[in-house]
Amino acid sequence: MRIVIAGGHGKIALRLERLLAARGDDVAGIIRKPEQADDLRAAGAEPIVCDLESATVDEVAAALRGADAAVFAAGAGPGSGPERKHSVDHAAAVLFADAAERAGARRYIIVSSMGAGTEPAPGTDPVFAEYLRAKTAADVDLSARKDLDWTILRPGALTDDPGTGRLQLAAKTGRGPIPRDDVAAVLAELLDTPSTAGLTLEVISGPTPVPVAVKDISGN
Repeated sequence: MRIVIAGGHGKIALRLERLLAARGDDVAGIIRKPEQADDLRAAGAEPIVCDLESATVDEVAAALRGADAAVFAAGAGPGSGPERKHSVDHAAAVLFADAAERAGARRYIIVSSMGAGTEPAPGTDPVFAEYLRAKTAADVDLSARKDLDWTILRPGALTDDPGTGRLQLAAKTGRGPIPRDDVAAVLAELLDTPSTAGLTLEVISGPTPVPVAVKDISGN
């Protein structure tokens, strides 16, 4: 498959690029900064420089032309304010979905967040609350689309611990941590499992091997 990943220099995206390239997929990553290109090449991915906060739908669709699947793994990142939570985590996700529709890349997976889908609890840090609202808005937009075979993945608390290859994947898992290695592994498996289209899934560390967890949730 040819797979294009938004946020191609992110910690999950770089891991996913390595996995996909190693298994023989044609992988490209969209990045904002040209100086990030060598890191993508080292991961086995083609770098595409495109700023999703300022690009047009046609420009992003050009990057997606010929893709079999699209993965939105971009984020404003820690230290950014509430405005960028909405311009990246929401607006850029909508733009990427619009572009995927225009380019005919039907398979679309978005990396969302545990806690999206509900109003943040009272007392939540204000910037983090806006992040969750932005993620929720992006998920709501995506789930209404009929021209994309979408899956929404909401990981728990992300860590840089080595992956275990085992996790819990369900509509509701409860809160818990998960290594970024394992998030990348489940994304790769989801890309190969079109029967997970239309599902919103939470994922945390757990006892089940990644391929088995995805097979179970897809009903296969």
